[in-house]
Amino acid sequence: MEYEKYINHVSGRKLADIFLFALSTCVWCKKTKRLLDEMGVEYSYVDVDSLQGAAKIDALREMHRWDPSQSFPTIIINEEPVLGYKEAKIKSLLGE
Repeated sequence: MEYEKYINHVSGRKLADIFLFALSTCVWCKKTKRLLDEMGVEYSYVDVDSLQGAAKIDALREMHRWDPSQSFPTIIINEEPVLGYKEAKIKSLLGE
């Protein structure tokens, strides 16, 4: 997929496969990144608003698979979508 070359990776403890669809200007997306950083977990993300053309279309198409309403943030934790900033659910899925 076109957007894959724009994915950012954050190193940390490998508790799960975590992927975040975010917007660079979204307060809740920033809170989600901060939570994951504070937990010290490994995750990958893409800021969809920074993409253009085919990369943006591909990212939105993939995001739609997980969240038809395409709300931000959309977090995928081991194939389980978390729609929006839901700290308790994120921590629960990560065993914290």
